[in-house]
Amino acid sequence: MRIVLLGAPGSGKGTQAKKLMAERNLPQISTGDMLREAVAAGTRFGEQAKEIMDAGQLVSDDIMLGIISERLSKPDAADGFILDGFPRTEKQALDLEDLLDQLGAPLNAAILMDVDFEVLTKRLTGRRTCSLTGQLLNIYYSTQEELDACTNAGGTLIQRQDDNEETISSRLEVYRGQTEPLIDYYRARSKLKTIDAVGTIDEVYERFTKALA
Repeated sequence: MRIVLLGAPGSGKGTQAKKLMAERNLPQISTGDMLREAVAAGTRFGEQAKEIMDAGQLVSDDIMLGIISERLSKPDAADGFILDGFPRTEKQALDLEDLLDQLGAPLNAAILMDVDFEVLTKRLTGRRTCSLTGQLLNIYYSTQEELDACTNAGGTLIQRQDDNEETISSRLEVYRGQTEPLIDYYRARSKLKTIDAVGTIDEVYERFTKALA
């Protein structure tokens, strides 16, 4: 099973990928993690990426594809993978398609985690971390009992600096402009499967696995 995960920030891609990874023994290949691993391991493309990042520049699509190719050659990806964070643009999708064709490992599906932007904004701006336990809560969706358990014990509910409304709105607009066109790209190739990603983690996961059946 070779899939790409699509969805805006806060749509639950990482959460669902981790459940699928554990159940089906598939690696979740996050581009951020993959880039850090390649740099740390000193791979050919990792060395190139390090030079670019050290110079304060963005890593090019060609180098990212090289890093993805290196990662997919590892034994744990032989039976499939969950690609999260790449592609982000139509050009990257085309390049990825060419790479996977060369590897003889075309995608089975692109899974879109579909959530209304208003819900996404609440999910992201409402996130809080309990200073005592590290538990992740949400002022809109956690129960009052859960929130009070932290504050009554002397903890505080901490908001990440980048979880403010202005930053979140900007991130969602970038997603809308750059990544939403991928929905049409994969739909035209009959690869797109859309999941209603609103509900409990287990409810969404049930829809997720049904779409892969």
